[in-house]
Amino acid sequence: MAKKRIDHVGLIVKDFEKAIEFYQTVVGFELKGRITHTNGIFQLAFLGFGNSDETELEIIHGYNDNLPTEGKVHHFAVHVENLEEEYERVKNVGAKFIDEEIVTLPNGYRYFFINGPEGEWIEFFQR
Repeated sequence: MAKKRIDHVGLIVKDFEKAIEFYQTVVGFELKGRITHTNGIFQLAFLGFGNSDETELEIIHGYNDNLPTEGKVHHFAVHVENLEEEYERVKNVGAKFIDEEIVTLPNGYRYFFINGPEGEWIEFFQR
């Protein structure tokens, strides 16, 4: 079997510019590119952390404005090396927390969740 990895996570949003700004400022993504879909309607933005062979976040606008409160994707996880530092950083930039504290799983993995600009769930995760 060929080696595989997650290529990207698509997130449908109502406010394209607000979503791009949030994911850059709060989560720390870098904008890698913006395009209009070949249908001329959908606007797409691709964000990552700088590595050209990484899983990316695709922001999609114009697809469907009837989104549930938690967004079109329940959550995606961002791996971090120091969860406490990241918790303080996102708190200082005004993130809205779902978890009021860092959660530790029985296997020692730790995480916390915040809300994105349209209610989507973003997990910061440390193994």
